[in-house]
Amino acid sequence: MIELLHATSPAQARFRQLSRDGHSIGFVPTMGALHPGHLGLIERARAENDRAVVSIYVNPTQYDDPDDLANYPRPLEEDLQKAESAGADIVFLPKYDDIYADAYRYRVTERRFSRVLEGAHRAGHFDGVLTVVLKLFGIVRPERAYFGEKDWQQLQLVRDMARAFFLDLEIVSCPVVREADGLAMSSRNVRLTAEERKLAPEFHRVLSSGMPVDEMESALEATGFGVDYVERHGDRILGAVHLGSVRLIDNVEA
Repeated sequence: MIELLHATSPAQARFRQLSRDGHSIGFVPTMGALHPGHLGLIERARAENDRAVVSIYVNPTQYDDPDDLANYPRPLEEDLQKAESAGADIVFLPKYDDIYADAYRYRVTERRFSRVLEGAHRAGHFDGVLTVVLKLFGIVRPERAYFGEKDWQQLQLVRDMARAFFLDLEIVSCPVVREADGLAMSSRNVRLTAEERKLAPEFHRVLSSGMPVDEMESALEATGFGVDYVERHGDRILGAVHLGSVRLIDNVEA
């Protein structure tokens, strides 16, 4: 039977007790609307640790668009069933006042890599992401935390934050999970119309095509995508596009 924790103080006490009893914790922070990509993270956390902990919290501080926040799917009962089937032992379900008792007066700000790619198009996004992740790490105290490579920039920033603050945990990266047609799995995909869903796999196909980056952007626009960016960073090509009201991100090895 999966264990549900809500308020911060009892959750902290529970996780401290697990540590005192010698149980390792693998942690998967999510915003819910779980899909097979999330479930793969949970399965790996369970395989590599004594306890797998999942958080479900739709974090408002990482949104600059109120409509995007309001439209984020929240199928809690379905999420709990999926988390349990994937091997989660504990699900942490905090509220805003639990996480932001300080009313977001204190926050984590990274001043370089967070300003490009997603950060250049979503004001304050990574302040919100890094702040909530640091708070969750402080509550759960995991040995390992699991993040998908679809959100590649986020993964790098979380890993760098853990190093910068000397956090005693391992950030484990897990490969992108894709649909059979190549579309990266995302909680946003359910908001695509039938026609948009047919077009969406072209995003990954173009990123993987090997054509010059500037030609990728032109090819996506010609196909019907609105393009925020297509850029190369090191050994990755990263992109963000719009189909109707849905924003998609993806990345591939260059």
